[in-house]
Amino acid sequence: MSAVRLAGMIKVAILDNSLDPDVYKPVLHWSRWLTEAWIAFRAPEGRFPRLGDGFTHLILTGSEASILDREDWVDAEVDLVREALDRRVPILGSCYGHQLLALAIGGPSYVRRCEEPEIGWLPIRVLEDSPLLGAAGTAYAFTLHFDEAVDPDGLFKVLAETPRCRIHAFQYGERPAWGIQAHPEIGVEDGRNLLKAEFERSYKGAEMLELALRSVPRDTEFIRSIVPAFLGA
Repeated sequence: MSAVRLAGMIKVAILDNSLDPDVYKPVLHWSRWLTEAWIAFRAPEGRFPRLGDGFTHLILTGSEASILDREDWVDAEVDLVREALDRRVPILGSCYGHQLLALAIGGPSYVRRCEEPEIGWLPIRVLEDSPLLGAAGTAYAFTLHFDEAVDPDGLFKVLAETPRCRIHAFQYGERPAWGIQAHPEIGVEDGRNLLKAEFERSYKGAEMLELALRSVPRDTEFIRSIVPAFLGA
């Protein structure tokens, strides 16, 4: 656990799901956008917050892990998310965290391997005006995923999609629980650095990583509406 700022009414728990935080740095990426108190917990090391300790919001980060290959720490995080859902603690999941939220809500049938991965700065169609995502239309954000969330029972309100990913953002009914498949918290420079690092260590999808590195980044920074809307929930 790493304590950073503790003041005011809001207290955010960041569930850091990264396997190698020296390469993929989700706490750094998210904390840049947080002006309220937050504490980060290393989920793969079995470190989790106690919701009874005053945490008001929960952020589930991405991960190099696959949601389909689950170790014990994933089950522990799913249990925590289900407790947060019961307590109506606002939850925001990004990429792996988006998929983990879907898993916690619906079980294993709510996640699967992508038919085609998405890597790079992609156009995302926001389906309607949303306090979380902003105005309906096309937004651009950094994306890197090989798995995805699905909704066989119609539990989710789908907020955004791409041609390859039907559920690119969702809300769990009217609850304060949202998943976003993209990484809106990762800016252009950090996105390039992550792609380079993953390519250099022979991460999966090398050809797609290289293609993304050659592309022209485009980021509309809808993170600027996401964080205030989430913290206001």
